[in-house]
Parts: sequence; structure tokens; C-alpha cells
Amino acid sequence: MKHTAFLLLFIACGVFVSIAQQTQKPPLHGKHWMAITGKPLAAEAGAMIFHKGGNAVDAACAMLAATCTMWDVLSWGGETQALIYHPKTGKVIAINALGVAPTGATVDFFKGKGYSFPPEYGPLAAVTPGTPGGLCTMLAEYGTLSLKEVLAPALQLADGYPIEAQTANSIERGKAMIKGWPYSKKVFLPHLGSDREAPDAGEIFRQADLLQTLQKMVDAEQEALKKGKSRKEAIYAANDRFYKGDIATEFVRGCHEQGGLITMNDLAQWKVIIEEPLHVNYKGIEVYKLQQWTQGPVMLQALNILENFDLKTMGYNSSRYIHTVYQAMNLSFADRDFYYGDPYFGKQPMTGLLSKEYAKERAKLISADKNNPKIGPGNPYPFEGKTNPYLHFLKQRGLAVNNTPPDEDYLNRLHLGTTSIEAADKDGWVVSVTPSGGWLPACIAGNTGVGMSQRMQSFVLDSSLNPFNVVEPGKRPRVTLTPSMALKDGKPYLSFAVQGGDTQDQNLLQFFLNMVEFGMTVQEAVEAPNVNTNQLWLSLGGTKTEDRKPKPGSILLNDKTPDWTRRELIKMGYILTFDDRTSGPTNAIYFDRKHGTFWGGSSNYGEDYGIGW
Repeated sequence: MKHTAFLLLFIACGVFVSIAQQTQKPPLHGKHWMAITGKPLAAEAGAMIFHKGGNAVDAACAMLAATCTMWDVLSWGGETQALIYHPKTGKVIAINALGVAPTGATVDFFKGKGYSFPPEYGPLAAVTPGTPGGLCTMLAEYGTLSLKEVLAPALQLADGYPIEAQTANSIERGKAMIKGWPYSKKVFLPHLGSDREAPDAGEIFRQADLLQTLQKMVDAEQEALKKGKSRKEAIYAANDRFYKGDIATEFVRGCHEQGGLITMNDLAQWKVIIEEPLHVNYKGIEVYKLQQWTQGPVMLQALNILENFDLKTMGYNSSRYIHTVYQAMNLSFADRDFYYGDPYFGKQPMTGLLSKEYAKERAKLISADKNNPKIGPGNPYPFEGKTNPYLHFLKQRGLAVNNTPPDEDYLNRLHLGTTSIEAADKDGWVVSVTPSGGWLPACIAGNTGVGMSQRMQSFVLDSSLNPFNVVEPGKRPRVTLTPSMALKDGKPYLSFAVQGGDTQDQNLLQFFLNMVEFGMTVQEAVEAPNVNTNQLWLSLGGTKTEDRKPKPGSILLNDKTPDWTRRELIKMGYILTFDDRTSGPTNAIYFDRKHGTFWGGSSNYGEDYGIGW
């Protein structure tokens, strides 16, 4: 009877899939805490910290350390982006731990080497490391445990853990590039000369250099405590050893030996920034994102646009619904591609971009029955009482498109992954993190065991593409990484994040609508099929401008999409591609206020995993 009732409810809402069926993974339940991330062992690291009495920030930091150590499509040299709900203040806090372009990273430098964009891999792809500082800052300011306690699981993993097939096979696929970097070769290829040179799945994978680096940070903390320093001061002493001490010296030496640009001064001057997040209200729910140095506000813009339509009556994943969501995403991404960038290097028109009035004007551009292949950036400046100084760039930019069908390389660049971390506790702390950078094949900086970031590639070298995101020393690239949080009646409602490059806010938008508009549970929502647009400028990969241009009307659908929906979309001008999994590897926590419990959702593919208690 229960399943029948659910089925009738969703038919009434116009849902075209049988949500009454059991999900492929069970939902997670807990009343004390919840820990979810990209690897089972890393989720266990979070659980270990909760069992020690740590709060959600402590657990999130432990999971971050573990995923970096396990190369879950990131490493310690990458970047960390986080939202934290502080239960004592009722505020959402934003953590900006994104590295910056180093000394010498200029447009002329890269163009002089023949690049259209900064490179994808190697030392010249690296911004300064952000994750060690991000972890130390979150832990010092909002955690309760010591760095020694929080890094304990990561230290054990660095000392040796049974590597899983996904990572081991990724190393093997990338071994030709890895062999060009001596310190990477030493770590990743223990069987040089054999047919398979990477570790086998299940083999104990040891990282002696990384273990030493992490131990040095712990030692710095413990020495500071012995000298009478406070817990917070001691954690920042560990941070300083990484960015100003002997770890930094070896990192810079190894970077320069391999042709990189990062200097000691670059590391010493870099700082984590604790910021105010951006947010909009969607039907009584406050949705929070990081600032415009991420793509996060694109979801906020899309929600503002979609508020002008009755999505529920269209029906979940009907042709009208898919078309409307696709168009809203295109409008928002067009603005992202031109206006987003480091807010500390220019004043982006975010007030105008996030205004409801601007969204209404953008919504008028959506045709009811056809795709608009000419969507470009709008003009938000009048909506904050200003004149647009970049209209000449918009004209110069023109309609740049790539009409070739998306091939495997294009789709890989579109969906480039990372990991996500979600944590919550009974005292009200909530953390959402989307860390990344230093993914395989990674160039390790000297004998630190730390893989350098590849985030430089998200800059542009041509001002007409985006005047706010042109590479410059000390500047942050506009990244795709985008943790999310939503409050209802001033209390946490959802905490959610996903991996997947330019698809992140596409999948997070639809996950959110799945729950808010169509009443899905959190596990149903992370598994439900989404659609992805390719009508945007790629943020990652590709060596030529042509590689990154938008593909108008190109849409990814789930391969179970009904024939009649396919036919209607083709009539609207869409070019269809299909996959069996289109929801994105989403992780989320829903806060059940009625029962005072947590519901956790973790995607039904990949290795994402959660534990609740």
C-alpha cells in the first residue's frame, strides 16, 4: 500500500518515472551525525572523528585529509571550497581556500609558449596549494579537536592502504605522463618495467614522502602546544610550516626543478579568506553558494529564472520541463562565462546578475517551443544602476560556437571529476565541501608527496572571452567547484555537493528541484536522471579556443528517456546524446525537522559512500 500511495502521489505531480521503486542504494539515517564523501575509507575517517567526540567540522577535515591522501581525483596540493553553517550564530560561512596564479604567470608568458589557455597538466598548470591552509583554517576556527587527532586517519592511509581499482587503474592509464615527472614516478609506479607498472587493486599503496609531510605538520602543532600556545595557535603553526617552513622550501625546489613558477613568497603571501556567501530565496528557501570565483552563483541565477515558470505542472523530465531547465541553464552559464571571476581583482556585477528583475528579463528570452542557439551574456549593469563597461567585448566576442558533435575527449573535459564532502552533527554544525586539484596524473612537488594543482587552466588569456578571468599573478581562477547549502525557516534544510566540472551546478540545480518541486527523498533525488547542456564554454581542458566553444542544442539525456520525449526535443532543435547515468555523483544531507533526524543521500555509481549514527 505504501508503494502504491507514493506512485499515485508522483503521478499526480506529473512525474514520468516510477519513484515508487526502491532506490539502488539505501538512504542513510542518523540522529547524532552524518558523514558522506567520495570513498568508503574516507567516510570511515569522518566516522572515526565523530566517535572521538569531534564536531562536523572536525569530521569534514578528516574526510578532506583522507580523500586527498587517497587521490580521490584530488591531492594535498589542490584547492578547498566550503560552506559551514554555524549553529550559534545561525549564519552560513564561506571558506575560500583556492590558490592563486604564481609569480610570472602572465598572459604574455603563456602566449609566448604558444598556449591559447594555460596548460592542463604539469608544473605550469599549478596555482598555489590551498587545501592544507583550508583544512587548518576550518579546523582552527570552527573545529574542536587537534590537528594530530584529525590527521590520524590520513597518516595511517599514507603509511599504506589497500588501493582501490578506480585509482590504481587511473594511475596505469596516465603512466606515460607520470614517467615524465621524477617524483610522481617514484610514488605512483612501484612496478616499473612490468607490463602493469601501477599498483594492483588491493595492493598496499604507501606514500612515505607524504607521510613525512603530514607528520611534520603534526609535529609543528605539538611543539607549539608544548610552548604554551593555544589550540588555534598551534594549528596555525602547522599551517605556517607548510607555507613558510621546510615543507614550503622543498615544495618550491621540486616545483622549480620541473619547470614550475611557484615561489616561496607566493606561498608565504597566500591566505585563506573567510567570506560572506551569496544567496537567493527560491519559494521560501534560502539557497547559499560561494562567491563568483566559483561557478556557484550560476545555480542561483537559474533558480531566479525558473521561479517565473510553473515547473511542477510541466511534469518531471517532460519535454517542456527539460526544455525550460535547459534554457535557464544556458542563460545563466552565458553570464558565468563572461562575468564571473576573482572578486578581489575587479568588481563583478553580482547585484545585477542575482536580482529578480534581471531574471525576469532573461526569462522572457525563453521560447516555449525551440532552443535558442544564440543565447549570450546579458547586461546586468542597469539592474544595479550602472553602465556596462564591457559592451565592446560582448560585440567583439560575438556568437562563438562549435557545431561538431561532442566526442569522448570533450565529454571528459565537461565532466572532469573531484570529490565532495558532507557532514552534520546533532549540535547543528553543517559542512559542505567541494575540494579538488592535483588529480591524476599529478606532478608531485619534490619529496613532499604533494601533487600540484592543475587549476591554472581555468583562466583565460583573451579578455574578450571574460574580462574578469584573465590570468594574473596573485589572482584566483574562476573554478567550477561549488558546494551548496539551503536553509528553511532559518534552519538547515539541505547540504549538497557534486563532482563533475561544468556539470556540477547543472546536476545540483536538478537535484534541488527534484526535492523541492517533485517531493523526492534525498536518495531518490541523487539517483534521479538529469539532463546536461553543452551550450556553454568549457572551464577545463582543451588546448585551443575551438575546444572550449559552446555546442548549441547539444544535450545529454538518460538512455531511458521515452521515445516521445526524444521526438519532441528533436523538433525543438536539440541534438541528443545518451548515457545510463546522468544524475552526477551527488552527495547530500536532508534535515528532517519533524523527526529531528538526518537523511543522507549518496549517488548510485562511483565510490561515494556515507555513514550515519
